[in-house]
Amino acid sequence: MTERVRLTAWVHGYVQGVGFRWWTRSRALELGLTGYASNQPDGRVLVVAQGPRADCERLLALLRGGNTPGSVDQVISDFGEPGEPIAGFRER
Repeated sequence: MTERVRLTAWVHGYVQGVGFRWWTRSRALELGLTGYASNQPDGRVLVVAQGPRADCERLLALLRGGNTPGSVDQVISDFGEPGEPIAGFRER
């Protein structure tokens, strides 16, 4: 059985107002993940994704990969147990 996890990633850099949440949503949906990408008051984007660990790791690699809209300086991430089910992947 595939291990299911929750990825929480705080994305630092120039990531607001550049299509970053839309891009993240598109990548997450391609991977079959659920969750959301949310702008934070301090300029970061919070990404929460749930699904198979391998797919969450792929999303994390994409967030760190350098081909995102804007400019990512740093991604702080954590893997944990999946929480309540989340329907779809939303931009908040």
